[in-house]
Amino acid sequence: MAEVILENVTKQFGGTVALDNFSLRVPDGSFVVLLGPMGAGKTTTLRMVSGLDAPDSAEIYIGGRTMSGISPAERNVAMVFQQHSLYPHPTVRQNLEFPLKSPLLKTPQAAIDRKVKEVAEVLQIAHKLDNKATALSGGEMQRVSIGRALVRNPLVFLMDEPLSSLDAKLRADLRIELKRIQAKSGATLIYVTHDQIEAMTMATHVGVLHKGRPVQFGSQREIYEQPVSVYAATRLGQPRINVLPAELFARAPADARDIGLRPEHIVQGEGEEALVKRVEHLGDQTRLHLSFKRHDLITVTDAHTPLRGGETIRIRPSQPLNFDAAGMRLA
Repeated sequence: MAEVILENVTKQFGGTVALDNFSLRVPDGSFVVLLGPMGAGKTTTLRMVSGLDAPDSAEIYIGGRTMSGISPAERNVAMVFQQHSLYPHPTVRQNLEFPLKSPLLKTPQAAIDRKVKEVAEVLQIAHKLDNKATALSGGEMQRVSIGRALVRNPLVFLMDEPLSSLDAKLRADLRIELKRIQAKSGATLIYVTHDQIEAMTMATHVGVLHKGRPVQFGSQREIYEQPVSVYAATRLGQPRINVLPAELFARAPADARDIGLRPEHIVQGEGEEALVKRVEHLGDQTRLHLSFKRHDLITVTDAHTPLRGGETIRIRPSQPLNFDAAGMRLA
């Protein structure tokens, strides 16, 4: 429903540069996940788009309209914070109704009731509608917080680690529901998370951020298979990519400083010897923790492997990623 464009956004808090000449184009109707460590600029990006913070210099556009001088209430965006932000004394129903009762929306009561019921069922809180927010658990409060965004029909959803406080099963359920709701509504969604599973399963695009700047923007598959740098390569993949000195491999390019090997790109049964340090059985797969020329690495193998710690196997690299001394990928 709206393309979001950030052009040369700069934001400082005191002496800390949160966003440094940051430019990003979020396609209309996309589900964009922002990845990066603490301090990379993820939350600040959301706050710039929402209008909760103003950039020091930049242009921000939503749906082709500049946001300069436009208040958060006028931007037609809905934001979900990492920590729930509810009115404590009203009921769950009243908290969910609140965004729809804005004078700007003029939503009929019948439509409010229908939407609240629908969202409450999706979030598994229909039986809590008449409870006060103070009577809820932390996970239930966060579901209500998510619900307050979902009841609306904004141009853009902004979500800052909204599932981090929920249990594993509910997180898995809500990943599916959030993706379904976003696809059905056609709204643009910008989502911050540290969870690689969320990024891989929900996003249409992933933005890798580092020190207030985007490093790479593309599909999950593109960033996983064609990372522009060691840093980008380590943002996706579980177990994470193995990064080893290029000198360990005879066929490495002369200008390569490091070699990146995804766990599934280590061929077993041929090549050079590696020591099995630990075998980690995870049901559908088994991870082998290896020592190769005094360097640790992880690979995956058959779920029913008979291998045990202390044994040796032979391995060789397949589809290696080569990186130069600056950590940038070599063609």
